[in-house]
Amino acid sequence: MMPRWSRTLANIYKVGKQSKSDMPRDLYALPCRRISRVAAVEVPEASDAAEKYTGAKSEVNLNKLFRAKPCSLALPPGSALRVEEPNYEGLRQFLLKLMLFYSKQSKSIRAANVIYRRVISQVDKPAIYDVFSLEKTFRTNFSMLVVHMWLCLRRLKAEGKEGVELGQYVYEIYNHDLEMRVSKAGVNLLLSKWMRELEKVFYGNIVAFDTAMLPEAKQDDLQTAIWKNVFLEDGSSKLDAASLPAVMAFTRYVRRECTCLSLTDKEAMFSGNFLFTSLENPKP
Repeated sequence: MMPRWSRTLANIYKVGKQSKSDMPRDLYALPCRRISRVAAVEVPEASDAAEKYTGAKSEVNLNKLFRAKPCSLALPPGSALRVEEPNYEGLRQFLLKLMLFYSKQSKSIRAANVIYRRVISQVDKPAIYDVFSLEKTFRTNFSMLVVHMWLCLRRLKAEGKEGVELGQYVYEIYNHDLEMRVSKAGVNLLLSKWMRELEKVFYGNIVAFDTAMLPEAKQDDLQTAIWKNVFLEDGSSKLDAASLPAVMAFTRYVRRECTCLSLTDKEAMFSGNFLFTSLENPKP
């Protein structure tokens, strides 16, 4: 199963390099609810280190990374990065109520948009690839996206039915965004086929990560799953010595983020008012 996933991502990356003039005109599109554009909320980006980032790889000691004590990822009340529900009054509020702006579904969609923006703000930053010595390609970007989606969906699921329902909205927004990313990579022919393949990869990764986090799992099961689903490129299942420090550091990062999210309160999770641990200019 693992080599098949690698081939799927490799094929998409290769197709993305082809000239668009070679593509036939009869294209296929994946049906989607397009809820990502419904009642969307502008999410402020972290702008300190991120804006100053030059793209140069940081010299870091991977053995010392992500050993700090886990803590809540919730944004403090006064943070400029927080997103609050719009509070309109008078005629505007009346009209918005008629338009179902304040319905449970609309509120959930807005929250899901914020949550997903937190995910992509982490996986689209160059730092996460530089720290772990990964080339930023469609494959690695997709792998990082899946890992962080899994972290969020796992945390939301812990809140029961309400969290699962919100997680479904997040997943649908992710699915729409992924379709745009695949198209941007140059894959327009048989797009629905590629999306089905990526869906299989997504759920296969989720199962692998969940299994590795079970109480009866071995200590290195998560490390193995991360190696196969994030770092592996050549089809070999053996972890090479050169990649070991980065794989171990990323495994610690994932475990720490998982614990940090469990310490993050429900309100912060359901409103999207949290941030993953910053990887900008990590300290040695």
